[in-house]
Amino acid sequence: FCSSAIHGRGLFCKRNIEAGEMVIEYSGIVVRSVLTDKREKFYDSKGIGCYMFRIDEAEVVDATMHGSAARFINHSCEPNCYSRVIHVEGHKRIVIFALRRILRGEELTYDYKFPIEEPAAKLPCNCGARRCRRFLN
Repeated sequence: FCSSAIHGRGLFCKRNIEAGEMVIEYSGIVVRSVLTDKREKFYDSKGIGCYMFRIDEAEVVDATMHGSAARFINHSCEPNCYSRVIHVEGHKRIVIFALRRILRGEELTYDYKFPIEEPAAKLPCNCGARRCRRFLN
């Protein structure tokens, strides 16, 4: 990972990746959904960037303190990757796959698919895609 034109740091491809190929697992500590607001407020109070990914209604992967490099994958409205929750030996895992062929040196991106928010709570998007929606939510 290194500096990104989209936001902060980003994750970049070290080799060519073919469409459909598994890229990386989004790993971290699995926590109950009801704890995410409390954790996010704690991270904000300490000036720590928050990296969480919802598995389902009940569980979230918190990669903020103990997570894989997948936490540095930025959002794009025209991404080159997509995420899927898969089942491995009875556990749910978040895996990032290549949506198309990705060339060495290219930044990895996926659509965060944040829920739509009212105008006052909108988060600006900086992905730079031709069809950028202007907001992450």
